[in-house]
Amino acid sequence: MIKHYLTILTFLCGFTLLAQDYFPKNDGVVTKNTNYTAITNVKIYVTPTQVIEKGTLLIKDGKVVASGTTVTIPKNSTIIDATGKSIYPSFIDIYSSFGVEKPKRQGGGRSAQYDASRTGYYWNDHVMPENNAIDKFNYDSKKADELIKAGFGVVNTHIQDGIIRGTGTLVALNNDDGNEVRVLDTRSAQYLSFSKSLTSNQAYPSSIMGSMALLRQMYLDADWYAKGNSKTKDLSLEALNSNKQLVQIFEAGSRANDLRADKVGDAYNIQYVILGGGDEFERIGEIKAMNASMIIPINFPDAYDVENAFLASTLSLGDLRAWNQKPANPKILADNNITFALTTHDLKSPKEFKSNLMKAIKFGLSKDKALEALTIIPAQILGKSNSIGSLKNGAYANFLITSGDIFDEKTTVYENWVQGNKNVLENMNAIDIRGTYDFSLAGETYKMDIKGELDKLKSEVTSDEKTRGSKISYADDWVNIAFTTKDSIQQEFIRIVANVDANKNLNGKAMLPSGTEMTFFAKQSEAKDDAKKGGDDKKEDKNNAEKVSPITYPNKAFGFAELPKQETLLFKNATVWTNEKDGVLNNTDVLIKNGKIAKIGQNLSDSSATVIDATGKHLTAGVIDEHSHIAAASINEGGQNSSAEVTIEDVVDDTDIDIYRNLAGGVTSIQILHGSANPIGGRSAIIKLKWGETANNLIYNNSPKFIKFALGENVKQSNWESYSRFPQTRMGVEQLFIDYFSRAKEYDALKKSGKPYRKDLEMETLAEILNKERFISCHSYVQSEINMLMKVADKFNFNINTFTHILEGYKVADKMKAHGVGGSTFSDWWSYKYEVNDAIPYNAAIMHDAGVTVAINSDDAEMSRRLNQEAAKSVKYGGISEEEAWKFVTLNPAKLLHIDDRVGSIKVGKDADVVLWTDHPLSIYAKAEKTIIEGVTYFDLKRDELMRDAIMREKSDLINEMLKAKNKGLKTQPIKKKEKELLHCDSLEE
Repeated sequence: MIKHYLTILTFLCGFTLLAQDYFPKNDGVVTKNTNYTAITNVKIYVTPTQVIEKGTLLIKDGKVVASGTTVTIPKNSTIIDATGKSIYPSFIDIYSSFGVEKPKRQGGGRSAQYDASRTGYYWNDHVMPENNAIDKFNYDSKKADELIKAGFGVVNTHIQDGIIRGTGTLVALNNDDGNEVRVLDTRSAQYLSFSKSLTSNQAYPSSIMGSMALLRQMYLDADWYAKGNSKTKDLSLEALNSNKQLVQIFEAGSRANDLRADKVGDAYNIQYVILGGGDEFERIGEIKAMNASMIIPINFPDAYDVENAFLASTLSLGDLRAWNQKPANPKILADNNITFALTTHDLKSPKEFKSNLMKAIKFGLSKDKALEALTIIPAQILGKSNSIGSLKNGAYANFLITSGDIFDEKTTVYENWVQGNKNVLENMNAIDIRGTYDFSLAGETYKMDIKGELDKLKSEVTSDEKTRGSKISYADDWVNIAFTTKDSIQQEFIRIVANVDANKNLNGKAMLPSGTEMTFFAKQSEAKDDAKKGGDDKKEDKNNAEKVSPITYPNKAFGFAELPKQETLLFKNATVWTNEKDGVLNNTDVLIKNGKIAKIGQNLSDSSATVIDATGKHLTAGVIDEHSHIAAASINEGGQNSSAEVTIEDVVDDTDIDIYRNLAGGVTSIQILHGSANPIGGRSAIIKLKWGETANNLIYNNSPKFIKFALGENVKQSNWESYSRFPQTRMGVEQLFIDYFSRAKEYDALKKSGKPYRKDLEMETLAEILNKERFISCHSYVQSEINMLMKVADKFNFNINTFTHILEGYKVADKMKAHGVGGSTFSDWWSYKYEVNDAIPYNAAIMHDAGVTVAINSDDAEMSRRLNQEAAKSVKYGGISEEEAWKFVTLNPAKLLHIDDRVGSIKVGKDADVVLWTDHPLSIYAKAEKTIIEGVTYFDLKRDELMRDAIMREKSDLINEMLKAKNKGLKTQPIKKKEKELLHCDSLEE
């Protein structure tokens, strides 16, 4: 208790000291106004929903004292009459790097760095929770002025570098006082991202899935450390544990990464505040389910310059839609009651903020929500609602004085007060002369439109429906105008100088080209009375809202407007390839019900079924690709020689067009394998190609556990110039496996002993292999290495599940059979690198004849959509029967993936993953007419034709809208050639 009181006393003493003006001043005699300031007769937005008409705002010592219609103004107060003006809280930018220089990328040598470069800190350089923005903060008056002009009064800044970036600093944009006043919080939040630090060349992690695994291990280590179990001091983990009570702000940067970040946070009971990427609208249901507060950039893309029809034809529908749809993202977030703040992040300059914000409002974001997102929401997120984000009593006097509605394009922001210090942006007493004027001179009638910002006005003078060249300048209630005369052969000007009266009329003199001086008077035309519109405002706004392209699932070409539904289907008179003992059945019916194969036979009926005439067509189980790299955001985590802790399930990409293309080739399931950058790769994702569904919904329920291992040239880095880690030889690869499994065996024994142990995600995975809970699919070529890995497995009493590639499998087929390992191979790839020189097209047949379970795989996005033809090659090379060859791409890969109880054959009770082919499935003429997964038709040949026409029309419409945008003078961006990267075993993210 005594200690508790001492702590409070120390805090109070410290607070008192901070409150005293003890900093030395070297500016000479400085007099600071400590009187009250009262701004009267003004419309005050205390909060977005609490508005005071014709009120008084009373401030003193940089804070709000009172606001209302009956505020008592103390004697000797400075009184500012702001009749007709409005006051709003200044904006808050919750995600900034203001005053903190971004670290520069370190130059790396030829060899990669694998170990941390720091002593006494975490084992990974990219984890830096000990960093504090305040230690590197330098107030930047020039950039502060830019933000002040954009309406901001407070920024939350941090070091934008690394995966764990340390703490941020909350700063008032107070140019008049020092840091002792303007710094509001030196530990405002902790910041995280998926991006590595620029200050370290440490290789790990080299992928998003590696970053996710690192975060998971870091949280486990922090908990282990907090319990006093570590024998070494770790300053990073100490800082991480110290920061865990702070707001945790995660830079995700895209809808997919939003969900990935939230997935990590949920696993450790951490609710991140997530910086999005502007595409959250594409999966708004998933975004809402995160229950996370968001920070949303409004860096909307410019239209493409589509005047060149050839270049325009290269644009994808997704690129075109992004321009049209992204400005509606804030509106859609608001409609779904998702809490979000807006930020200038990713804008080239704060000057762009207002125009982009106005664009979001044109696309449906309400003004109330916009104001909330810039004031009370960021304040709430940071836990600072009592001091910033509103004009409640006791809050900092951070406010804007405007000519009217702050989100009206014609509104002028006169002043931005920060902590009671006034920043004049426009002369508040200047008369706003913008509008339309009519006048006559020398028998000619003229119309003049004055537009733009008060300090950058533009004029347009017309007569006889012709526009004259004109210029205007305005200052101190005097206006100077010059415009060209009518039908002048030589360019001649009429010059006007006039004073502006209280009614906005212009009174003065005009000087004609002849030198004649005339009296000038111009009266401003009456503006339409918006107040008379009353209840029609919302209707008009709705009618004037920008047209937004419908969102599809996924939101790109061939996406569904509505996700297809499960159906009861009855195929009649098909040739059915059962892959079971019944073989191929002619003129047979198949009933699909509740996502399962319900009946197989002849003369079947079901009154609830949609009947499909399959006469002359072939019905098969869906094609299964045991080895694929489509539908993933990254494939390799090559930063270490073992990456067993990472999983492809973290990076499944549900928008990959290759999912749809594979469906068009009859593929229904794939295993997305980690690449071959290291001997022990990452865990697999086994998915169904449910085009349009979310990433999580693609992954098999109760999915079998697999991991990728690799042998050969890739892992010993024969082809990797910049890498130099162990192993460098095939002997080293073997030793690495022995070392890691020995460690895993010791780890598992300690875990099972009940004694305290540090949870290691990498060792957990390898222990699952030892306990026969996880299966290995191994990239392999040369027979010596194939034999080696089987011996290592025997040594540690487990089996290799599948050798994939296995192009020398024909040499060791008998040993494979004895070991119990399957082979998933190419049909006829050969000689694309040295270790493939002995490949032969008879490989699959020889392994099959030896009793090995054989599959044909793709390892290639293009080949995967014609695996039916790849299977047919085994009929030619080796004399495999058609039925057995068909099993190479259906039942056999299902067996290798341990999902043959669900898919791979047409059998009552199995999942209804089937394909209706127009012809014999092994024929080059066969097309997948319908590809069905669990009773849902995800590909239909006729629907595909209709969608192609719709895509062409939509692209044409959007291109026309972009042409209109350019004609209006809006900015455009050049079209840059984009090529989709097809990922393979050796593809690297970095």
